[in-house]
Amino acid sequence: MSTDYFAGDPRTNHERMLAGDLYIADDPEIERRARRAVRLVDAYHRATVDEEPERARAILTELLGSLGEDAFVKPPLFVDYGEHLHIGARTFVNANLTALDVAPITIGADCQIGPNVQLLTPLHPIEAQPRRDKLEAAKPITIGDNVWLGGGVIVCPGVTIGDNSVVGAGAVVTRDVPANVVAVGNPARVIRGI
Repeated sequence: MSTDYFAGDPRTNHERMLAGDLYIADDPEIERRARRAVRLVDAYHRATVDEEPERARAILTELLGSLGEDAFVKPPLFVDYGEHLHIGARTFVNANLTALDVAPITIGADCQIGPNVQLLTPLHPIEAQPRRDKLEAAKPITIGDNVWLGGGVIVCPGVTIGDNSVVGAGAVVTRDVPANVVAVGNPARVIRGI
């Protein structure tokens, strides 16, 4: 690292990460939590393949920050940590969810999350040198109740999607989507109310 970005800041990189500040992912606690997530995701996939639904649910509950009643996540699932991902009751998550939960990701109740959805909280500096020095940060993602994200939707850092809204397949959501609307495109834009 060419600059001491953290001079006078006694926090660990893990503490900076949790605060939403710039950090470098070289912290032993960050690495430990990431390895834990890889092991639990693998165990969840195996339990699902082995048709052990109760064991699979127990593993998923251990992995995630919270899992609502009757919520279902179809493997494979990809997370950074898992513990910052919260899924509400009766939500269905289709295959290949990528939830980079460096910051909290909250999915409400009764949602439909299509296949290959990406929920991406990490941010990297625009300036070349800090990016070369591996600095990053993150902003939370919040998805309200009864939201439908079509297949392949990408939700960018810091975005909130309001209750009952629908985001069309393949949309890239770069800014907040209000409640009770349909949004489509890249970047996603509201095309009508519901």
